Amino acid sequence: QVQLVESGGGLVQAGGSLRLSCVASGRTFSSYVEGWFRQAPGKEREFVASISWGGTSTYYADSVKGRFTISRDNAKNTVYLQMNLLKPEDTAVYYCAASGAMRPTSPTKYDYWGQGTQVTVSS
Repeated sequence: QVQLVESGGGLVQAGGSLRLSCVASGRTFSSYVEGWFRQAPGKEREFVASISWGGTSTYYADSVKGRFTISRDNAKNTVYLQMNLLKPEDTAVYYCAASGAMRPTSPTKYDYWGQGTQVTVSS
């Protein structure tokens, strides 16, 4: 089993940056693809980014390419999401998740979820 805890959310002005962290516990963490999702009020949860267990394969939603960077440090059991050039439309609750699937972008492919961290971007 894997337990995930996100942190690093907050309030930031448009154009600013935030770095989210997701700390995982569980012996199988290193074999999982890790992903970030977000959910804005009244909207479905959407894929943001994912990273393979080795950190060499990453995928991003078109809306965040060039602005967000996902990374992981397996020694610390931590996945990061560096968010730059933030826009008001990035406002959402951000969730990290773990999946055993290949290149998972659907939330249905993820087995474990954190509780979420709020990111609010003001205009």
